[in-house]
Amino acid sequence: MIDYQDATNVDNKGVQLTIRSVFIIDPSKTIRLILTYPASVGRNTAEVLRVVDSLQTSAKLGNKITTPINWVPGDDVIIAPTVKDEDAKKLFPKFRALKPYLRLTPLPEN
Repeated sequence: MIDYQDATNVDNKGVQLTIRSVFIIDPSKTIRLILTYPASVGRNTAEVLRVVDSLQTSAKLGNKITTPINWVPGDDVIIAPTVKDEDAKKLFPKFRALKPYLRLTPLPEN
């Protein structure tokens, strides 16, 4: 891809350098993530895989959870604010509320 916002991103012959982009598209053809890196920065494969794990985990649980920063599979997740406490107690019996808006839980075991 070409960076339309930075036309000065050129090589020594004046050819515009490309930027590195990663697109994650779900089975319904919805773009779920776009990561864009400048040409001078390598992509982080571990981060791309972490995002795929997070998106799949959230979708599997009906989008009732979100994942915190630096989350990796096996870590606690955040119960979405749209889930009421009564429902959270049924879905995630081991959840703990750190704040009224921040409820953490281990993922249910299958």
